[in-house]
This record gives sequence, C-alpha cells and structure tokens, in this order.
Amino acid sequence: MASEFRTQKVEETLMHLAAEFLQRESNRISLITVTGIKLADRYTKAVILLSVLPDHKAPEALDFVRRKRSEFKEYIKKHSKLQRLPLVDFEIDYGEKNRQRIEEISNQ
Repeated sequence: MASEFRTQKVEETLMHLAAEFLQRESNRISLITVTGIKLADRYTKAVILLSVLPDHKAPEALDFVRRKRSEFKEYIKKHSKLQRLPLVDFEIDYGEKNRQRIEEISNQ
C-alpha cells in the first residue's frame, strides 16, 4: 500500500515537472502535452508519454525532447526532492492518439 502511494507520488511529480519543463523550453511551433508516464520497478527508468499537435510535428517534437533529456534531469534535481533520479526517455502516446481517432470517427 505504501509503495503504491509512493509510486503514484513519483509519477505525479515527474509528470508535473515534465509539463513545466516542456512549457518553458518548447519553441511553440507545436503543442507538446504530457499525457502519462510509465515508471519501472524501483524507479530506475521513466518513460514520459507525450501528445503532439499538429500530428505531423510529432517526429520533430520527439527529437527535441530527447535532445533535452540531460537538461530535464537537472531540472528534476533542482525542483524535486527525489533521491534517486530515473533514466528518462520520451515517447509518443499512441494510445491517446488512437483514443482521439476513435472519438473523432464515432462523432461522424
């Protein structure tokens, strides 16, 4: 029970920090939204899931956030009390994209 609570708190912290960081660092050409996080056991790795609008800018946005990984890690150090920092990666949230597409089709 306590570990579930801790996992949830770490996920919330990382999602919030990622959203803040991307808002500050983004070039505003595309809208990058943090939609979720996958956290490995013992917090060794975190994959931050993103949604990008417009869709055709997703590869560029993914390249951008991956270039900023080391800066993001420093941002986490400065703005959180996490003792162990996970290795961070970013991925496009295809589950969210699929959900949006299904919603779009069902509204036609």
